[in-house]
Amino acid sequence: MRAGALHEVSAASCALVDDAAATLFIAGIAAREALATGAPVLWASCRNDLYAPGVAQAGLPAASVIHVQPRDDKALLAVIEDAVRDGTPCVVIAEVRRISMVAGRRLQLASAEADLPILLLRQRRQRERDPLEEPSAAWTRWRIASAPSLPVEAAGVGRPQWQVELARQRGGEPFSLILEGCDETGRLAVPAASADRAVAAVGTARQAAA
Repeated sequence: MRAGALHEVSAASCALVDDAAATLFIAGIAAREALATGAPVLWASCRNDLYAPGVAQAGLPAASVIHVQPRDDKALLAVIEDAVRDGTPCVVIAEVRRISMVAGRRLQLASAEADLPILLLRQRRQRERDPLEEPSAAWTRWRIASAPSLPVEAAGVGRPQWQVELARQRGGEPFSLILEGCDETGRLAVPAASADRAVAAVGTARQAAA
């Protein structure tokens, strides 16, 4: 993911499991940045519902997060710009319902100038309206959904899986794939079954070429 750019992430539906998947997807990206730089993550939201233990499971402990709660989206966007220009955080996360093209371009320019990623978690204003259908200045736009977890040998729940869709990226093609959810370091993984199928396909192609 490009460092000095604006990126948007949205849940694929209004379901809580998809909303949680999108939140943890962003948290994992921020966790890797925090680990690499040693700098904190700024998380801005007008809501007071960030579940710290859940975010910590994606590699982002509370000690690495500066949480701010502006009164509305307008104040939130101002906080983002100030934080990016200040340079204290390694990444800025913002939960927003509405953002205009003008505001998006301002954030993209600020992000590029500071070489610091801005991650927008787009909230749904209406249950059936996809936020990623609105015009945007973002460099990439991601749509995240929960997928069935892999079965495990012992009784219990396996590692969560997500349907990760890159809906748009500048200079590249969109794609969609199933990934295992973030581990305690914020890293994603290709499910073992998918990796085995990919290896098998490569082997078959090589035999055919021979």
